[in-house]
Amino acid sequence: MKLKNIIYCLALSAATLIAVSCSNIDEDEREIYVKPAEMAKHVLIEDFTGQRCVNCPAATAIIEQLQEQYGTDNVIAVGIYSGPFGASANGSLLPLTTETGNYYYNTFGVSEQPSALIDRHSVNSNTATWAAEVYNYIQETSPLILDVTNSYDEATRTVSITVEGTAIESVSGKLQVWLIEDNIVSTQYLSDGSFDNNYVHNHVFRTTVNDKDGESFAVAEAGSAMRTYTATLDADWKAEDMSVVAFVFDGTGVLQTVKAAVIDNQSDVDDGEVEDE
Repeated sequence: MKLKNIIYCLALSAATLIAVSCSNIDEDEREIYVKPAEMAKHVLIEDFTGQRCVNCPAATAIIEQLQEQYGTDNVIAVGIYSGPFGASANGSLLPLTTETGNYYYNTFGVSEQPSALIDRHSVNSNTATWAAEVYNYIQETSPLILDVTNSYDEATRTVSITVEGTAIESVSGKLQVWLIEDNIVSTQYLSDGSFDNNYVHNHVFRTTVNDKDGESFAVAEAGSAMRTYTATLDADWKAEDMSVVAFVFDGTGVLQTVKAAVIDNQSDVDDGEVEDE
């Protein structure tokens, strides 16, 4: 083949390659939404308990075993001290019982203690089945990436809370934001008829930051929504032992839950994203 023919063929091949590798793309086709990785489902256990409930410490032990098995970020517990066992014989509230806790006790139709709402499904007083319920729900994925960031002002005992949700799929439900506290030393009645004045209570519900029934939280697919709150801690609450629990729920149950310490040196909080191995 003559040199000029070789050059001609090479030029033609280069032109063809350019045409194939760099085709025109319409402006509205250049940005393509890629759905994020699936979100791991965190399970919420609302533990209806009381300081005079002699069988409740055994239920707490079950919850702690589940948290040890799956991790405290994956099984998030809130002890709601309420009901008849949350009051003394004369009807006065015991130290860890709250009026809001009693509101939840009545709203969800709790009639026995210990009982639990697991991911806001039906009230379950059969503690032997709690592990199976948690196992089933933790296998699910969430349509929502949920993140909580806190900033604490020691001088005013005020915590500023930012909750942000990003929807993998469209979400229409309610957002609930609570404060809980660990390592509270207070009386607990025990199954042998005695009581322990130095019993350590964990994940104790202290108060709701937003409306006690939650507030509307709707996000379109690929969209995000943010809510900000400010809460002042009571004088006897220990900020270093407190956390914010935020969850989004709808008529089917809890869609996602996240917990973040009020005072946290970590730069971010686990949002449930499943990382590639």
